[in-house]
Amino acid sequence: MEKKEQIQKASFIDYPKAVKSLTLKEKVGQFFMPAAFINDSEEEILKLEELISKYHIGGLCFFHSRASAATNYEGKKEVIYNKDSYKVLKSLIKRYQQVSKYPLLISIDAEWGLAMRVENTPQYPYAITLGAIDNHDEDITEVGRNIANDCKQAGIHWNFTPVADINSNPENPVIGYRSFGSDKYNVANKAVALAKGLQSNGILTSAKHFPGHGDTDTDSHLGLPLISKSKKELLENELYPFRHLIQNGIDSIMVGHLAVPALADGLAESSSISKKTIKGFLREEMGFQGVVVSDALNMHAVSKLFANKGELEWAAFDAGNDILCFAEHVAEGINTIALNAKEEQIELSFARIWKLKEKAFTKKIDNSGPELIDPTDLNLRLAQHSLTLYKGSPSDINSFSMNGFTGVEIANKSDNSFFKNIKKELQFDYFSTSEHSTELIRKKLSEMQNILIALYPPMVKPQNNFGIPEEYLIFLREMIQTKNVVLYLFGNPYVLNLFQLKKTKAVVIAYQHFDVFQQNGAQHFLGKVTAEGLLPITLNEIIT
Repeated sequence: MEKKEQIQKASFIDYPKAVKSLTLKEKVGQFFMPAAFINDSEEEILKLEELISKYHIGGLCFFHSRASAATNYEGKKEVIYNKDSYKVLKSLIKRYQQVSKYPLLISIDAEWGLAMRVENTPQYPYAITLGAIDNHDEDITEVGRNIANDCKQAGIHWNFTPVADINSNPENPVIGYRSFGSDKYNVANKAVALAKGLQSNGILTSAKHFPGHGDTDTDSHLGLPLISKSKKELLENELYPFRHLIQNGIDSIMVGHLAVPALADGLAESSSISKKTIKGFLREEMGFQGVVVSDALNMHAVSKLFANKGELEWAAFDAGNDILCFAEHVAEGINTIALNAKEEQIELSFARIWKLKEKAFTKKIDNSGPELIDPTDLNLRLAQHSLTLYKGSPSDINSFSMNGFTGVEIANKSDNSFFKNIKKELQFDYFSTSEHSTELIRKKLSEMQNILIALYPPMVKPQNNFGIPEEYLIFLREMIQTKNVVLYLFGNPYVLNLFQLKKTKAVVIAYQHFDVFQQNGAQHFLGKVTAEGLLPITLNEIIT
C-alpha cells in the first residue's frame, strides 16, 4: 500500500465524528467542488492547493486544461497535447490530497473512459453506439467495470455518468452522441447497465442532466435551453430514465441548466437554481434521497445571471444542490451560504455528502487490476453487436461486392483501415479525399457504376454539417444520385440526415472510426459477420 493511501484512510472520520468535529464553515466547504486542470501551470496548482487547505473544500472535478473547458471553446483557444496527462493526473491527485485536511472526493467526466479528458488512455464507444446494441447489456456493464478500474488506478472516486438524456432532437449541439438514443426504455436500460458496472468496481455514479437535456437545440454551456413540454409529457418520456436509475440505486443526480417551466410553477428559470424543480419535484415527488450535484456553475446558462461573487453558489445551494460543481467563487460562496442558510439546511446536505464520502473511502476496493485495461477485445465485441444495416440486405451487399466496384474514402486523414482490410481478399481500386481532389475522383469514376463509399465525418457534433466540407457533401450527394452506392458510415448516425438515401443500394452504420470498428465493417462487407445492431435514434428519412 502506498504511503498516500495510508494518509487518506487514516484521516477519514465517520459521520458521527465528522458532524461533531467540523466547524460550520468547514461543513459548508464540503459543498464545493471547483475545477482542477491536469495541464495547469505550477502557479495555478499552488493557488488551488491554497484554496483546498484554506477553505476545506469537499472535492475536485478534473478537466484536461483551461483551454478545453467547455465554455472556452467558442474562444478557439488552442488545446495543447500532452502525452503524459495520465501521469500528471495521478501526481496532482496525490498532491492535492496531501494538502487537504479531509480527503477530497475526486470526480471526472469519463462517459466513454478517461480518454474523454486524458490523452493516451482507454477509449470506449460513445453512448449512441452502445445504444445500438441489442440483448448484450452485459457488455455495457463490462464497459462500466473497465472504466471504473481505470478511474480507481488514477485516484478518482466519482464518474459523472451515465447520461440519462433521451436525445430526440437531431440538432442537439451538446448531447446527441452522448445519449443512448431516442427510446426511453433503451436509454434507461443502458444507463442502468453502465452504472451497475461502475458501482460494482467501486466507482460512484451520477445520472445527468436532470430533468432531461435531450430535446434541446441550445447548448447550456453558452445559453439557457427552454423545454416547454407539459409535466405529463415529461413524466412519460424525459423523466423515465431518471426514475429507473433512482429505483436501481444511482448514487447521485446532476441537475442541468435547463428551463423547464412545467416543473417550476411556470417559471422559465434554470432547473439548477429552481427550488420547485429540485426540492419540490426531484426530492418530494420523485423521492430521491441521494446527493444532488449541480452541472458546472461556470456554464453561461447561469453564470451570466449573477453579478456578485457568491450569489450563484448560494442560489444553487438554496435550490437544493448538495455539491456545487465547477464553483468559481469558493470563498465568497462559503461566506454567503454560511450567512444565509439555516443550520438544518447545511446539516442535511453535509450528511448526504459525508455518507457518500464514506462509501468512497471506507468500502474495500480491489485495486489489483491492471494499471489501465486494454479495451481492444471488448471494443471488438461492441463493434460486432452494434453494427447496423440501415438499408439494404446482406444479399444486396454480396451481389455488389461480386460484380466489381471502386472504393471512395471521404475523410480528412489517410490512416483508415476499412479499405485496407477489404483489399486483403478482394482486388479493387479506391481513392481518398485526403489524397485526391473530388474533381480527380469524379474523372476516375466516370466509367464506374458500383461505388463503395466509406464516410468518416471529422466531427461527432452536428455543427457545420459535422465538419464535412461542402465540396464533399456535393460530391457524395452526386454519387448517391448517379451511381450504384453502398455506404459505410464511421461516425454519428445523425450524419445520414444530410443525404437522400433512397437510391443507395445499402447503408451500414459502424458508428465509430476505431480500428476494430473498421475491421468489423470490412468483415461485414466481405460477408463474414452479420449486422446485429438496431438504430437507436430516428432519422428524418424513412427508408422502406
